[in-house]
Amino acid sequence: MASNSDALYYVLSKIYHHPELVIATVPQYSNAVAITVDDKLKVSDSDFYFPEHKLMVNRLSPDFVAKNGDLLDYYYDMTDQDNPGFHDVWITTGHVSKQHAYLIELSLE
Repeated sequence: MASNSDALYYVLSKIYHHPELVIATVPQYSNAVAITVDDKLKVSDSDFYFPEHKLMVNRLSPDFVAKNGDLLDYYYDMTDQDNPGFHDVWITTGHVSKQHAYLIELSLE
């Protein structure tokens, strides 16, 4: 299942460890954040996970959320969420080729 992908973990981890790669961070709603990074970032299966001019939506598996809670907390802190914690995480990805950017939107519920 795509939601357990090493490629998605890699991108989230790379942004966490190298925030200078981020082009823009935009809070979306109270529980979501959109992040863009340069599309020169090497990502395995990038055509699949970052389709050009389309969006791919995946629900991260409960195992992924449990195993990577500290990493996901980093993104949760970017939201305006009033409620402590989250259980479900949805990740939307896409490629905006005219801007040479990958879009990553996380919704933490």
